[in-house]
Amino acid sequence: MPTSNKIRVGIIGVSPDRGFASIAHIPALRALANLEISAVCTTRQDSAEAAATHFGIPLAFSDPEKLAQHPDVDLVTVSVKVPDHYRPVMAAIEAGKHIYCEWPLGRNTDEAVRMLDAAERKGVRHAVGLQGQMSPAINYVKDLVGQGYVGRVLSATMIGCAPNWGASIDRAYQADRSNGANLLTITGGHTVDALCYCLGEFHELAAFVVSQRDRIPLEGTGEIVAKTSPDQLVVNGIVGSGAVVSFQVRGGMARGTEFLFESHGEEGDLVLAATSRASMQRQELNLKGPRGKGAALADLPVPGKYRWVPEGVPPGSPYNVAQLYVKLAEHIRDGKPASPGFDAAITRHRLLDAIVRASDTGQKQVP
Repeated sequence: MPTSNKIRVGIIGVSPDRGFASIAHIPALRALANLEISAVCTTRQDSAEAAATHFGIPLAFSDPEKLAQHPDVDLVTVSVKVPDHYRPVMAAIEAGKHIYCEWPLGRNTDEAVRMLDAAERKGVRHAVGLQGQMSPAINYVKDLVGQGYVGRVLSATMIGCAPNWGASIDRAYQADRSNGANLLTITGGHTVDALCYCLGEFHELAAFVVSQRDRIPLEGTGEIVAKTSPDQLVVNGIVGSGAVVSFQVRGGMARGTEFLFESHGEEGDLVLAATSRASMQRQELNLKGPRGKGAALADLPVPGKYRWVPEGVPPGSPYNVAQLYVKLAEHIRDGKPASPGFDAAITRHRLLDAIVRASDTGQKQVP
């Protein structure tokens, strides 16, 4: 438990001018009265001190173990690239600190399971950055479905875009599938999580996980690197109470529909759409819903009870991150398991494994 009125957060992976920590975590935390940023960590002491000075944060570290062990840190946030998650997450757990790790949790399911097991043994609260589950609109859809707004769900369609998976790539490590940071795991994981969160888990599925390029140039340098990561994803299956779903992530698509989630039921429909060209979990979503025969699509404003953060929280990337911090802080203080926790991450990792098996074997899979 924190020793002060505020939960003190140490962030691993902060740059003054780029990265998810600087554009999402720091503005989110600064808008919340019951949390404060006490420390930052990067791979070099000089860059850590530069980040700390830039953001006005007291402590700077180049060693995640030392950050986690510091008495002025209650909660460790890990916001580095996926293949580097394991060491700082395990350091925080070993130090007995609560932990928030961005999604994907690990490079693979086995690595993620080891992190969950360690956190459970240590008794710390753990959360994973599946921020779609914190979206006001997505939570409203989940409740509307549960309350029978559309009646029995018959079918659903979800489409998303991953424009960075086109003719070039900006991060070489993402081209290597074994690093666990690619279209399937990041964009695919976030969006399919929202689908299952609203409609229920897959009972069976068929899939295509496709790489349309085996070599790709790096942006900026033009260097050609080998590519084993997928750049297209299609999944069809049965979820929840028997709804037939179709799910697709279109790599390299920078125009057209950014995100769309349509659910059709016996009594009505719900249509969730993007309002910007950001990732689904990093923007405000627009919800429409006709109910009853002959009814036209109409806006469904999201009730205020789905917004847990102060009005001053910036829109876009910080918003759902702040929503997650609010819930995590509640669970830290009341000693209850956080959601989405590392256990939710394992469920999603295993679903992605089933999707890959379905694609590799050409056979339906039961996750």
